Amino acid sequence: MTAGLPDRRPSRPSRPRPVRLGARSVAALVLVSVVGLIAVGWPLFADSDSAVTTHAADAPWFFAALLPLLIAVVVATIADSGMDAKAVAMLGVLAAVGAALRPLGAGTAGLEPMFFLMVLSGRVLGPGFGFVLGAVTMFASALLTGGVGPWMPVQMLAMGWFTMGAGLLPGAAERGIRGRGELLMLSAYGFVAAFAYGTVTNLYGWVTVGGLGTGVSFQPGDPVNENLVRFLAYVLATSLGWDLGRATLTVVLTLTVGGTLLKALRRATRRANFEAQVTFEGPDGALRGEAPHRT
Repeated sequence: MTAGLPDRRPSRPSRPRPVRLGARSVAALVLVSVVGLIAVGWPLFADSDSAVTTHAADAPWFFAALLPLLIAVVVATIADSGMDAKAVAMLGVLAAVGAALRPLGAGTAGLEPMFFLMVLSGRVLGPGFGFVLGAVTMFASALLTGGVGPWMPVQMLAMGWFTMGAGLLPGAAERGIRGRGELLMLSAYGFVAAFAYGTVTNLYGWVTVGGLGTGVSFQPGDPVNENLVRFLAYVLATSLGWDLGRATLTVVLTLTVGGTLLKALRRATRRANFEAQVTFEGPDGALRGEAPHRT
């Protein structure tokens, strides 16, 4: 830069995001996450003679009614912070594709290709969009496959966390981590997060369904460490193969076709131009710009 002259080098562009998380959105996410964690794990900490344990059979239905309302609040809050028509259209397309992918692996060793799509979508479109996409996709797939029940809100919440986590990974800026390094990072995240998703949903089912067997069933009022040992035995005996299949397929698809899909998603995001400046023509014919509202 020459002395006395301003630096005219273009600034590095930031990657457009269809949803920007504001203070209200973050607060709503924290609230629904806390309630979701309570819904999943509260029986582990309840005494055998406490009132909540006495009404343990009612708890799943209570949370099944409460969680959808809270998730709806989160979606509405995030949408209110700047989710325009183009973002809604992209949400609809990706949720429809994800819901259609889920039945392809149903009943086949946990092979669920929708998790691969959720990882890449969350990475490109950010954590706010990712949470909404994960929850909406799981809701749509439950309607499609007939998997509606008291477990569905927990699945929606877990998938929202799963997809949001991909958007929180480092190096998401325009010139951040790219190429093979990014695919390896997403593969590692997808592998670990697929097991985390299975753990959350398994724990919810395990503490609410009794009579699974003396050695692996949940025992209300027992010490937490003893129940966790039983839970580990339950996972090894019932769902480890499904979780491993889900995690392995996510890694394989990410490494093989992930690069192509990432480029397609980023190209679609650039063309959608979510953060384009809105201009209005004044009475004198001059254009006046107004940045889109973001809270």
